[in-house]
Amino acid sequence: MTQVLIALAVVVVAVAVGLVLRRRQAVAAPTQPSLAVPAQLDRADFPQATTPWVVVVFSSATCHTCGDAVRKAGVLASKEVSVVEVEFGAAAALHRKYDIQAVPIIAVADQQGVVHRGFAGPVTATDLWAAVADARDPGSSPEPELGHHDHPAD
Repeated sequence: MTQVLIALAVVVVAVAVGLVLRRRQAVAAPTQPSLAVPAQLDRADFPQATTPWVVVVFSSATCHTCGDAVRKAGVLASKEVSVVEVEFGAAAALHRKYDIQAVPIIAVADQQGVVHRGFAGPVTATDLWAAVADARDPGSSPEPELGHHDHPAD
């Protein structure tokens, strides 16, 4: 009988210690996607971009706002600006290369691939067009902070 009581006490202590240890362990929050705009693009990844400036729209066919972003960016196409859609289903490797974790992401880059402006998430046509104009001709926009990576709205 004494052995049974000792065994029962050991089990109770072990369970109590296990519960205390479990409560002390911090549970990490689920990983959240990053809405980061790349700072640099390799222009070789976008051979269809033959102009001095490129607007790259990272998108997905399952994204409800991506089609709108692609349409707004498409209006910018000219002899100076190429617009390239990088849809996840067709170009998953480029999404991984640039660590695109959420879409839409819009990057405005020069001939060297330096990203001058960028947007994460939905963007108005006015803000996108003004940011591209200011990237190409600094000071041409009344809101030159539009599309800057450290701008709170991006």
